[in-house]
Amino acid sequence: MKPQPPVFHDDYDTLILEGEELEQSSEDDLWFLPGPMEEEPDYLPPGPRAEPCEAEVLEDWRKAEAGHAARLARVAGRLCALDDRLKRGPEGWRHRLALIEAADLSWFAGDRIGPDRLALWISMRLSGVQDDTAALARVGWAVRRLTGGPGPEQDLSAFLDRRDPENLGDETEPFVDRASGWLDLMGHADDLHPITRAAMGFHLWGLAGLGQHGDRMEAAVTAARIAASEGRGTVFAPLAMGGAGGLRAGGPPDARLARWLEGMETACLTAMRQLDDIEAWSARAVAEMASLSGRTPPALCAVLTEWPFVSAPMAEALTDASRAAVQRNLAWLEARGLIREVTGQGRFRMWRAAN
Repeated sequence: MKPQPPVFHDDYDTLILEGEELEQSSEDDLWFLPGPMEEEPDYLPPGPRAEPCEAEVLEDWRKAEAGHAARLARVAGRLCALDDRLKRGPEGWRHRLALIEAADLSWFAGDRIGPDRLALWISMRLSGVQDDTAALARVGWAVRRLTGGPGPEQDLSAFLDRRDPENLGDETEPFVDRASGWLDLMGHADDLHPITRAAMGFHLWGLAGLGQHGDRMEAAVTAARIAASEGRGTVFAPLAMGGAGGLRAGGPPDARLARWLEGMETACLTAMRQLDDIEAWSARAVAEMASLSGRTPPALCAVLTEWPFVSAPMAEALTDASRAAVQRNLAWLEARGLIREVTGQGRFRMWRAAN
């Protein structure tokens, strides 16, 4: 056997390099194998985000309130002025503002019920062939809650009519369980101003699992009552009059509260203008009708003050006067420019105060 020549250090390094090159070329030929895991794109959806705890939520809203203290004080002053105005005014003013606010909220909630259709439904339960009676019922509920009754923080189930077996049936107890979390959070926020607490409750409504039955309308009406919980003349704080931009969601609590305050200030100013107009009209109407006798003219004036739109059957039912007396007085008011017909039809006509 022929002896092998010795392998020196340099030759050994050459053999190692040649072996590594051969191994690398062999791996390159394996094109069908997947690449390294870190080079694979991440196609998985993002995982669930951790919900902030109750303490963090309250702290965020406290910071937002502190950051908007000046604006909050101005809006609270507007609401107090409206409260004092309603406290000194006739009862019909509250009903009038509630009808206008409920109609505006219906557009925000997607039901789109006009004040004229709402007036017919509330006064006489009349609806057209194409009217959505469920939507009318929801807006009718809003009018009832915006005109009086216990507040939502006293008994939320009763406030939302969730105790009616025709509405929820066996879902009453689960609703109580869901509502308890929202009510506990609102109770821990009693150090916040009612306007801020209302904004927080509105934006946390859906997160608390309360968004099952017309949640946007219910959340807005509940918040409107909470914001005015310290009032004596006003039952609710206007939120949607003049636009519902303050109810738009999105952003951190600081941005949401800023929009809320801006929207409420606009709504309060709109409500005050409504009262200015109807007060001036009432004074003019009383002066014009001083020469008329009977009980129908003053009763009809009160109806036109309380309702934004009035039809002849509505006026007949609300004043308990005859159809002939109502039609005669409506014609007299229209001839003197005190009321204006708004439908332009020969039948099913409706009138409003000519401010």
